[in-house]
Amino acid sequence: QVQLVESGTGLVQAGGSLRLSCAASGRTFSIYDMGWFRQAPGKEREFVAAITRSDGSSVYADSVKDRVTISRDIAKNTVYLQMNSLKPEDTAVYYCAGKRFRGQIRDGTMYDYWGQGIQVTVSS
Repeated sequence: QVQLVESGTGLVQAGGSLRLSCAASGRTFSIYDMGWFRQAPGKEREFVAAITRSDGSSVYADSVKDRVTISRDIAKNTVYLQMNSLKPEDTAVYYCAGKRFRGQIRDGTMYDYWGQGIQVTVSS
């Protein structure tokens, strides 16, 4: 099994920045891709960003690609999500996720492991 634990700043002012961390433990060797998703109140969960294990290449949602950077620290089994120029519409619960197989990296249904989620609130 794999455990994912998110951490980071929960309340940020509009225009500010934050960095979320996701620490993985357990059978981390089984994880192929790691991703971040978010779910705002009354909305469906949406893909934010992902990073592959093979070469560390990253993929971003169009809505955030100019403001977000996903990165990893292999030695620490940790993935980060740096978000800049935050907007109130970025307010959501952010989830870290991992999947065992290659491909369909934007599709949340393909992910096998999920963190408990962390609330991010951007005040205007």
